[in-house]
Amino acid sequence: GEASASAPPPADRIRVVGAWAGPLEVELGAWTVPMLRAEVARRAGDVEPDRVGLIFGGRVLKDDPAGVSLQQAGLKGNAKVLSTLASPDRGKALAAEAAAAAAEEEHSNKLVRLWDAAQALSQRHSDGSLLDENFNIALEDQSGQKVMFGSADDMKALKMALMLHQKAKVLIKKNMYKEALDVLMMSEEAFALCDNKLIERVDNVPMLQLDIVWCYFMLRDVSRLEVAGARLNKARVGFELSHGKDSTRFRLLQAARHADLALYVRLELLEGVVAYYNGNTEKARGSLSSAQSKYMQLQVPDEAIAMLTDMGYDARASKRALKMTGYDIQSSVDLLCEEREKKIRRREQDIETQREIMEQRRYGKTPMNKAVDMQKLKGLTTIGFEKYLAAEALRINENDAEKALDLLTNPELNCALQSKIQSRRKRPLHGI
Repeated sequence: GEASASAPPPADRIRVVGAWAGPLEVELGAWTVPMLRAEVARRAGDVEPDRVGLIFGGRVLKDDPAGVSLQQAGLKGNAKVLSTLASPDRGKALAAEAAAAAAEEEHSNKLVRLWDAAQALSQRHSDGSLLDENFNIALEDQSGQKVMFGSADDMKALKMALMLHQKAKVLIKKNMYKEALDVLMMSEEAFALCDNKLIERVDNVPMLQLDIVWCYFMLRDVSRLEVAGARLNKARVGFELSHGKDSTRFRLLQAARHADLALYVRLELLEGVVAYYNGNTEKARGSLSSAQSKYMQLQVPDEAIAMLTDMGYDARASKRALKMTGYDIQSSVDLLCEEREKKIRRREQDIETQREIMEQRRYGKTPMNKAVDMQKLKGLTTIGFEKYLAAEALRINENDAEKALDLLTNPELNCALQSKIQSRRKRPLHGI
């Protein structure tokens, strides 16, 4: 006989209370939370679904990207669901918060994936080393001022980008251009995860673009060279942002020295090559002539180098100083002395930074696994509180200086905190 048409599954009834109240017939096995939210929004006067909140069994029902059914979310027949309705502005704010949270999570996930990929890539190189999570970095702009990191994720992304770029430079020196290109592309991806305002103050990204196009050139990769103009343009714009128009800011900060000359030789050489492969012979000729002119300025007489090496300076450093000062011996000596002093100061700063890091580690992590904020600690110790006590107050209060101050100025809480620290110090330290 002819098969009879299957009957539709029986509908389940749930009760909605709150902003909109009434019974609803749903298919618990087929409906999802977004579908229920949309239906309640329609019945509440065609409001935006983002404004509708749903609560069941004391928990908020959230939209699950996996499309979990209402039944899987725990709803049964005759279940009671509380509906809330946010104001239009609040609804938009909630949607914006959710979007920002999703973007932040995706950013963190990308960072983790990139780190894993970088570690995997390192295994293909002979030394097997690439990234060190404990590596400490400090970033300076062209005036030598330290650039402050926006967040822990920014710091991690930047650290990864700089270490990858450094690794690529080592590979370029070994003429391993194909391998270097792989690492440079990963470095570019890591830089893309950094805050733009943070990295436009330094010239690391334009330098990276130059290195990528240099690898194309050394690999004789014509197809990539033809489209490399965008990268070189990005490099030129980047240098302009960090060095100033026509390197005016760079020269001003470098006391009119031509520290950037070699940089522009390479940039103009590559611009000429790219223009040639794109059939623009006039532009190619202009760029290559300019590059050659700058290159001739970089040639240093052997007699000048000999004079500086006789004074006890390193030959390579002497050559660089002469290039930067237009071969003036006295200016070169001044520059070499200045750089030696800078090196000593930087070494002292590094020792101090390392000491602070070690001290910070002794104070432990906050409940949210963050280090104690040393600037806020300095502020509390300036007022007159004991450092170890102020550090513990900040640690247990998630670096909230006001809460830490409230705790420290409350005699009873202060006394309890001191007792807690003393008892912890008396415990035997196993395996430290």
